Amino acid sequence: MNSHNHGDSASTEEHRHEAQHIGPVPSAVIVITDSRNERTDRSGQTASRLIKDGGHNVIHQALIRNEAIEIRAALETAIELGSKFIFCTGGTGLGDRDITVDTVTPMLDKVLDGYGEWFRRASWEQIGPASILSRAIAGKLKQALVVCSPGSTAAVELALNGLLIPELPHLVREVSR
Repeated sequence: MNSHNHGDSASTEEHRHEAQHIGPVPSAVIVITDSRNERTDRSGQTASRLIKDGGHNVIHQALIRNEAIEIRAALETAIELGSKFIFCTGGTGLGDRDITVDTVTPMLDKVLDGYGEWFRRASWEQIGPASILSRAIAGKLKQALVVCSPGSTAAVELALNGLLIPELPHLVREVSR
């Protein structure tokens, strides 16, 4: 049994085993913010480092404003460049300018509800009831996994280290089918 195995079914273990042969996943990091720039952005830098440390390739990075046209264009560019994992950070709150989730959700071919549920449950352990403010989502866009995470470095670390990097080959295998 794997260390992350929590009573997984035989088919889940078989899928994980098959996914081990995927190799480094071509990834994109998109920071969506009105308040940071390349110099002051820590969340995007953290995400890129964690993805690389996890053995994957960051083939595209972007820092864009909370504008629907920019968000859609950044996702389309990441797909065109061959990204199989697109990690978006920022713009997931309840403010009027927080439009990442509202822009990305209609683009998704399928929503992975379990990711948002897991993220809020895991966040609860760190920040308590404030975790309900998270609108973290994930889903399939064409043949890529898209994840939208809150913009704090703690949220980026939780998402990537807590679930996404350990499970990334399996997740990418599933969205590529």
